[in-house]
Amino acid sequence: MIISDLLDSLNEWAPPSFQEDYDNSGMICGDPTQPVKKVLIALDCIESVVDEAIREKANVIIAHHPIVFKGLRSFTGKNYVERTVIKAIRNHIAIIAVHTNLDNVRTGVNHRIAEKLKLKDIRILDPKMGILQKLVVFVPRTHTQQLMNSLFEAGAGGIGNYDECSFRTAGTGTFRGNENANPYLGKKGERSSAEEDRVEVIFEKHRLSKVLSAMNDAHPYEEIAYDLLALESTHDQVGSGMIGDLDQPMETMEFLGRVKKTFSTGCVRYTRPHIPKVKKVAICGGSGSFLLEKAIRQKADILITADFKYHQFFDAEDRIVIADIGHYESEQFTIDLIADRIREKFPNFAVLKTQVNTNPIQYL
Repeated sequence: MIISDLLDSLNEWAPPSFQEDYDNSGMICGDPTQPVKKVLIALDCIESVVDEAIREKANVIIAHHPIVFKGLRSFTGKNYVERTVIKAIRNHIAIIAVHTNLDNVRTGVNHRIAEKLKLKDIRILDPKMGILQKLVVFVPRTHTQQLMNSLFEAGAGGIGNYDECSFRTAGTGTFRGNENANPYLGKKGERSSAEEDRVEVIFEKHRLSKVLSAMNDAHPYEEIAYDLLALESTHDQVGSGMIGDLDQPMETMEFLGRVKKTFSTGCVRYTRPHIPKVKKVAICGGSGSFLLEKAIRQKADILITADFKYHQFFDAEDRIVIADIGHYESEQFTIDLIADRIREKFPNFAVLKTQVNTNPIQYL
């Protein structure tokens, strides 16, 4: 197996188009045609992690955080970012990042956190807009089922917990081919009509090329009449954070103690526990202060995340408890998440989890 196969599998799980505008997920450096030997998983790809990959003879590092966020203007080794990339390139080690695209998928970072907290009835806290497109295509009724099967196989027709979703209406299409035409029905130069179906399916926009290819392969017409529509509706399987419920309400301080133990954090910064018991829990791995109002509107009792600034804690206003557990601590289970996924998809090569604690923050 080559590195591009591994990258394709990660992209199918967490499409790059789901990442935030500021992000740099994907292949940071390396040769995608190189065979995969061993894979090392880390939260951060820093020099010590590259050294570990060299010792373990791993030629691929998959990290949650990209080592490069901005374009590098030089490679002189003047900072840890340049030194890390230089060392990886010199040792023929590919670096791949799956960051906010993995945060934003239903089965990603926040889902693993929800599992650790034993939440139920979990859903995306802030679903994204602009992820979906609709294909409207007109097809002769004799080929409707063939076309729909092909579109479904390409990933179209998914809505929430359902797949193979479509809508079709019957009608009559008319056409006339010129002297250069090769019509599937009718004759050149004559107006013809056909019993047709209007088929509508929704799909995630990163699947566009695959969906159009499936349409072209299954459709009998020389010229296909179709429309593509950008949808502004939210996608409830893609977005930031998650929210769910505990099996039974817990006293707030008891629950905060459980959170501290679960995440092995040296410090939990929290607002006044004005709510006596916690039932509904909002979570976001990494920096999640931007989700505070969303969590309040959805009546969460507590928001567990990281990187709250001093003045942002005031915004709770006794409407919710904020629990800041630390950035590294909130995302630490992402290493297991990625490793489990790769082992499931590719059981034939070694997947290692870093032994390097890359957390730059220490606690007394």
